[in-house]
Amino acid sequence: MNLTFEEASIQALLAAPDRLDTLDFGVIGFNDASEVVVYNTYEASSAALRQARVLGKNLFLEIAPCLNNSMVAQRFDNESELDVIISYVLALRMRPIPVRLRLLKESDASTRFLLVDRAISK
Repeated sequence: MNLTFEEASIQALLAAPDRLDTLDFGVIGFNDASEVVVYNTYEASSAALRQARVLGKNLFLEIAPCLNNSMVAQRFDNESELDVIISYVLALRMRPIPVRLRLLKESDASTRFLLVDRAISK
């Protein structure tokens, strides 16, 4: 799968869950309760959080509280459809990391996705 950060879509991500670990950007999938159901190897390595520690946990309360705000978490709650790329600064262990985030949500899909592009910080 040669998905790029800009080309990725919910359909493509859901269609090839076994190929998500080949991507060069982070993929976090979560359900309506914000529980992480997908966490690819790239994101696990970049964030230094093992998949076993993240899966089943609340993304915005337990894993990444720095995303629990109107720019990210509330948009997933407030908007029925999302496909937007935003510039963001992650506060990972008190070290600011500039990234691009892609928020993906479709009204008829049970999984929402947050893609994380760290290439801009290198």
